[in-house]
Amino acid sequence: MSRIGKAPIIVPDKVQVEISDRRIKVKGPKGALEREIPLNIKVEKEGNIIKVLRSNDSKKVKALHGLTRALIANMVSGVCDGFKKILVIEGLGYKAETKGNKLVLHLGYSHPIEYEAKEGVKFYVEGNKVIVEGIDKELVGQSAAIIRQFHPPEPYKGKGIRYIDERIWRKVGKGKK
Repeated sequence: MSRIGKAPIIVPDKVQVEISDRRIKVKGPKGALEREIPLNIKVEKEGNIIKVLRSNDSKKVKALHGLTRALIANMVSGVCDGFKKILVIEGLGYKAETKGNKLVLHLGYSHPIEYEAKEGVKFYVEGNKVIVEGIDKELVGQSAAIIRQFHPPEPYKGKGIRYIDERIWRKVGKGKK
């Protein structure tokens, strides 16, 4: 039984939701998002409440039921408030800067790394922090994960790129007891 799928989604007044055939469109003050609805899932709107229903009780449809409800809820909260991920850059001489819609990272390699923002994602740099913002939770998370992959944190000195709430387990080096 999918408890997540059964929970209704409450739509704020400033958000408009359109459901047509197999597509759902959500418009709000920060922008608009659109997504396709899976075949065995039905989405109904009653006033300011959205309900996600499933056609049968097979394992695959149950999984899609909860997933679809979570994705629609993320769309609604994204067009209202947006999402952001904060990355911290640690290391001597490691720094980041923005050039237009590109993020330029200097991470101790022989050349700087340039990463261009996908449509709907913006980068901000504040000191040693990189802020990834947007209305689509998937794009924000994926962009932050790609940036982190350029130099993941290492366990001996803690150098690299990490999420702000990520804890790095530090190891003791050879010469220390």
